[in-house]
Amino acid sequence: MSPAQIQVVRLLEVPSCELGQRINDELQENPALEETGEYSTQADNDLNDNSFGEENGQEDYRNPLQNEDFDYDAYVQDDETPDYKLRQLPGGEDTMPDIPLTAGVSFVEHLKSQVYLTKMDKPHRHIAKFIIGNIDDDGYLRRSDEELSDDLAFKEGLDVKPEEINEIVAEIQRFDPPGVGARDLRECLLIQLRQQPQNTATGTAERIIETCFEDFGKRHFEKVCQRLNISDAELKQAMQEITRLNPKPGNAWTGTVYDRHQTTVIPDFFVENMDGELRVTLNTGDLPELRVNREYSNMLEDYAKNEANQTPKMKEAVMFVKQKIDAARWFIDAIQQRNETLMRTMTAIVEKQKDFFTEGEDTYIKPLILQDIADMTGYDVSTISRVSNSKYVQTDFGIYPLKHFFSEKMTNTEGEEVSTREIKKILQDILAEEDKRNPLTDDQIVSAMKEKGYQIARRTIAKYREQSGIPVARMRKEV
Repeated sequence: MSPAQIQVVRLLEVPSCELGQRINDELQENPALEETGEYSTQADNDLNDNSFGEENGQEDYRNPLQNEDFDYDAYVQDDETPDYKLRQLPGGEDTMPDIPLTAGVSFVEHLKSQVYLTKMDKPHRHIAKFIIGNIDDDGYLRRSDEELSDDLAFKEGLDVKPEEINEIVAEIQRFDPPGVGARDLRECLLIQLRQQPQNTATGTAERIIETCFEDFGKRHFEKVCQRLNISDAELKQAMQEITRLNPKPGNAWTGTVYDRHQTTVIPDFFVENMDGELRVTLNTGDLPELRVNREYSNMLEDYAKNEANQTPKMKEAVMFVKQKIDAARWFIDAIQQRNETLMRTMTAIVEKQKDFFTEGEDTYIKPLILQDIADMTGYDVSTISRVSNSKYVQTDFGIYPLKHFFSEKMTNTEGEEVSTREIKKILQDILAEEDKRNPLTDDQIVSAMKEKGYQIARRTIAKYREQSGIPVARMRKEV
């Protein structure tokens, strides 16, 4: 592949949230590339033509600088504004509003700040902060008192007995959020139950976790009732208390702005329903407008005027400037090619899944594979794969990864092709309506699906159930 084609392929894999940094890196590396000081908006790229001809296809991409001979006119133009910046949507002045972020402290900092609210003296506060540093992101302290004692001796030069550490850990377990500092799930649940207002239900729940934790975890409710001599009603009330507890107290903490940013999804596309017509736009955020540095163009002009008097060093300088302008133009053209490829691919997906983007239900998703979109757009399957990987679209019904719209197909009893995503949705609906006291087995689910017109093997049902995060019947049983 040519350097320009390699540039396009690399940029295709970059999601919108990282494109700005990629552009900044290129600006730093190439002095012939500069930003004009003007910034684009989300609506500045109107590539939504809903046509799938070959004029914009990837295979027809031509590098404007592929001529090996030096041609000054090919490098200096009156207007250096890239073509992709000249296309605007109607009402293109509208911009997506910025969402402000509030600052915060990390989970560890939150715990350490509570050390000063206790009656511990300065040496014990130092030990407590060391112990807090060993608490993981879930809020668990997965190191024994002996291991912490050894670590304090080697790393801090402190001789602290395990018994003393155990007392400090017990103090940390009173911190917020409830359950923090527990050694395992059982202790975590017990800590939370003991910090709640005590009543009959919480007392029964504590007894269950204390004495029947293994049987309760395996949902052997009959054994639990017999062992504790409690009724089904009492067990149900206790279960309600237990299900309110947080098995991972560290996850309840929102964290810093940086931590929240790591889990924030920034859409690459926007699909809006405008009075029945679906409008696709590319999210370009506040990306700078790029052009070739005019000083480098002027430099080439000077060299061209004095070509007869050029020394070997001047010729080297000409080649250096030419290479930098080449790279700048390739990058600008690659951005254009990326935007066109993304928009054509997303437009094809919307065309195939129009019912979903209109109604918002997974049952409307049609069978779709990468090859289908490749055939519509004229791109290679690998190109469609790069576009759909790590890209998201914001719809009227939420934000979805592009992979959400690709699924294999099956045939129902009427001979119609349906997507596996539709089958999973129907499976979830069946299990949502089942009797939780007597949940359906996989064989019974097969029969229920058959009644709805879907002939599916038991092993397929088990696979779809596991992919949907639904446990086996025994684990779904409730009192």
